[in-house]
Amino acid sequence: MKTDFEWYIIERVKEKRIEHDLTQTQLSIELGLASGWVGKVESRKIKDKYNLNHLNQLAKIFKCNPQEFLPKKPL
Repeated sequence: MKTDFEWYIIERVKEKRIEHDLTQTQLSIELGLASGWVGKVESRKIKDKYNLNHLNQLAKIFKCNPQEFLPKKPL
């Protein structure tokens, strides 16, 4: 099961993905991962999640600060 903290990050990334008009498949490919990987991360049924290296890559893709994916206070 994913934690509340992990879900917070996943939702922030999803918001950025939608804001940049990218599909799950497109973002997976941008990250250099299997085409269905982001879909697995965004699924409640699968344990896959972003790690710190992914957040760094995502910040490069979205041209933002990696901190934008993190909550301002502990959850």
